Amino acid sequence: MSDSFDYDLICIGSGPAGQRGAVQAAKLGKRVALIERRDTLGGTCLATGTIPSKTFREAVLHFAAAARPDGGSTRAMQRPTAPELLARVDEVVAREGSVISNQLSRNGVDVMCGEAAFVDPHRIRVTNEGIAREISATNVLIASGTRAVPPSNIESNGETVISSDDIGGLKRLPRSLAVVGAGVIGIEYASMFAALGVEVTVIDKRERPLEFVDAEIVDELIHQMRKRNVNFRFGEAVEGMTVNDGPPKRAVLLLESGKRIVADMALFSVGRVGATETLALQNAGVAADDRGRIAVDAEFRTSVSHIFAAGDVIGYPSLAATSSEQGRLAACHAFGLPAAPMADHFPIGIYSVPEISMVGSTEQTLTKDKVPYEIGIARYREIARGQILGDDSGLLKMLFHRVDRRLLGVHIIGTGATELLHIGQAVFGLGGGLDYFLSTVFNYPTLAECYKVSALNAANKLAM
Repeated sequence: MSDSFDYDLICIGSGPAGQRGAVQAAKLGKRVALIERRDTLGGTCLATGTIPSKTFREAVLHFAAAARPDGGSTRAMQRPTAPELLARVDEVVAREGSVISNQLSRNGVDVMCGEAAFVDPHRIRVTNEGIAREISATNVLIASGTRAVPPSNIESNGETVISSDDIGGLKRLPRSLAVVGAGVIGIEYASMFAALGVEVTVIDKRERPLEFVDAEIVDELIHQMRKRNVNFRFGEAVEGMTVNDGPPKRAVLLLESGKRIVADMALFSVGRVGATETLALQNAGVAADDRGRIAVDAEFRTSVSHIFAAGDVIGYPSLAATSSEQGRLAACHAFGLPAAPMADHFPIGIYSVPEISMVGSTEQTLTKDKVPYEIGIARYREIARGQILGDDSGLLKMLFHRVDRRLLGVHIIGTGATELLHIGQAVFGLGGGLDYFLSTVFNYPTLAECYKVSALNAANKLAM
């Protein structure tokens, strides 16, 4: 470490990227400081994002007896209260925060709470409750994450009008909910509330949601959500909104087409922007785009060679898992440690009800690129484990190259999709294909058998 600086690395943000970057640098024997603007560690991932939303989903499935698509349960459906749903969320968040704190402490990372702002390219001011101190470092990793985009000309009040960041503070569950935005977060929460029996309307100006997901999988998701009485208003945009005086207060959304949608609550999920506005990036010579995102090179360096950025703040793919790996790689590059680039076959998980997961190419991309492929499909209702779980609508779909039989993509919707995917991800990453699945024995009864059935389905088609 240079004698002129306090630290070898300062990480701004304690989400997956900042946390992993700090620990990696500490394991290299470097002196590391981590700055978190909240009073608790974990960043947006733990405060309002990944962990709370996925825990909320599990609580919803428990209370709504929705783990089985037919709603089967040994007890009658009981509508939970918001505090009942969120109690489990608070418990998990507190426990996970403790795990992160202990990990950073064990590795000798100095943790500071407060708002970080650059004074110059090497110095950062940390302000907490009006008290400021300056620290300096040879290298800096910006991992400040993102925040929800507020709706245009509509003020979120945390009750009638909310963003995804407000879910954890709900005092009541609505009888009806309008979700504006059919991206990943909007679809996830729409399906969760629908599983509770809430009347949900999804509004999006696009004609299809989740355009990066295989179209057949999206069609099945929409079908399942419609079975839970979700109404979709695609090709529609919100022109304005008012909140009536009540009681009870209700959101009245005016669409550009002239339609009006009235709901107890409106959830705006229209994207996220990088949380960089308070960092005074200009003092470091780093620029952010109009969505607060920071551009980086293949080593996660910004335009200033000793300043790195990783995680959601650099944009796509904005996944907790990839952010963690980006933070680790950024720390390696900062100190000249050889590191292979992150694999491009990372898994994507969407925690809707039912959940979706995928790796590799979709039919749409293969068709566009004129790659010859064959499809293998296995439906949960054909698998003993699917019958045991009561999931008769899930499916696993694999895409194979017609010539060399390589695995090109795996797409799953249904119970355990995000866990089941990793078998396909491993085969995909190792360059395997159809013959592996045909010759491999899977435990019985498990959902993993879907891989065998899907491979046999593809093999039969290729034999024709």
